[in-house]
Amino acid sequence: MNATASIATRHDWSLAEVKALFEQPFNDLLFNAQTVHRAHFDQNRVQVSTLLSIKTGACPEDCKYCPQSGHYNTGLEKEKLLEVQKVLQAAADAKAIGSTRFCMGAAWKHPSAKDMPYVLEMVKGVKALGLETCMTLGKLDKEQTQSLAEAGLDYYNHNLDTSPEFYGNIITTRTYADRLETLAHVRDAGMKICSGGILGLGESLDDRAGLLIQLANLPEHPESVPINMLVKVKGTPLENEKDVDPFDFIRTLAVARIMMPKSHVRLSAGREAMNDQMQALAFFAGANSIFYGEKLLTTVNPQANKDMELFARLGIKPEAREEHADEVHQAAIEQALVEQKSSEQFYNAAV
Repeated sequence: MNATASIATRHDWSLAEVKALFEQPFNDLLFNAQTVHRAHFDQNRVQVSTLLSIKTGACPEDCKYCPQSGHYNTGLEKEKLLEVQKVLQAAADAKAIGSTRFCMGAAWKHPSAKDMPYVLEMVKGVKALGLETCMTLGKLDKEQTQSLAEAGLDYYNHNLDTSPEFYGNIITTRTYADRLETLAHVRDAGMKICSGGILGLGESLDDRAGLLIQLANLPEHPESVPINMLVKVKGTPLENEKDVDPFDFIRTLAVARIMMPKSHVRLSAGREAMNDQMQALAFFAGANSIFYGEKLLTTVNPQANKDMELFARLGIKPEAREEHADEVHQAAIEQALVEQKSSEQFYNAAV
C-alpha cells in the first residue's frame, strides 16, 4: 500500500503537504483516496439527503455566487418562512422515498428571535419522524445553538466556502472568523458539523488546499464535507466565471477524502453539469453522499430517477441510518428509491 493511503487522522496539515497531494499523478491520487475510503466506509454505499428551502430569497449577505442574495437581481421569487406543517409533510414524503436525512435551509444572515420557535418545532417534528435532522440558518450565537441541540438537531451546515486568503473576494458581509465561531458553537453544543466549500469562484490551487486545511485542522473533522462546483446564475457577479476543470474537481474530492478519512464527502452543487462518467469518478475518489431531488435550493439538480439509474449501473446502494441499518429497513429504502417519482417540493442543496 502506498504510504499516502495509510495516513492516520490528522489535524496538523501544512500547505506544502496538501499541495503535494494535489500534484500526484491522477491515477495514484485516486488509488490512494479509494484505499483510504475502503478503510472507513462501505465503498458501494452512498448517503442520501433531501433538503427543503424553508425560507427563500432576500438574504442580506453579499455572497457573489448566491442567487438568494438581496444584493443581486437574479429574478428569484422571494418567499416567507414556510409553515411548520408544510415542512413536516415534506419530511414525511422524503422519508417515504428513502431519504435518511432531512435538511432545512433558510436564506438568513442569522435567525431572528421571532422565527426561532417555529424553527425549533420543525426540528422536533422531523426528528419525531425518525429522520436525521440538518439545518442551515446562517450565523448562530451560543443560545440559539443550544436551543437547536436541545430540540434534537443532528447536523448544522455552515460552509467556509474557500480559503481565508480568498474569502474577502467573495463575501464582505460576514467574516471568516464569524463562520469559524459558529462552527465552534455547534461543536460545543454537541451537534455534528456539515461544512465544505465551492470550487470555481476564481480561486487558486493554494486556495483549494487552504480550504481543506481549515476543515481538516479543526479540533474534530466535520462529519459531512460538501464539495460544490459553482452553479453560475445570471445576475450574480460570478455568472461568467471560468468553468472548473473536471479533473481538478475530482482531485479536490480525492484530497478531501485522504485528509478527512472518516467524514462523508458530499458531491453537492454542480452535478447537473457532470456527466455519468464524471460522477462515477467522484464516487471512486471517495465521495459518498449526495443531495437528492430536483433542485439545490434554487438551482437545478439531476432528477432523482436519473440518480437511481446511475446507482444501479454502478452497483451503488443508498446508505441507511446506523440505528436502522437492518436488512428489512434497507431493502425498503432501496425499493422506495427505485419506485419513487420526482416531486417538485424537494430542494436539495449544499448551501
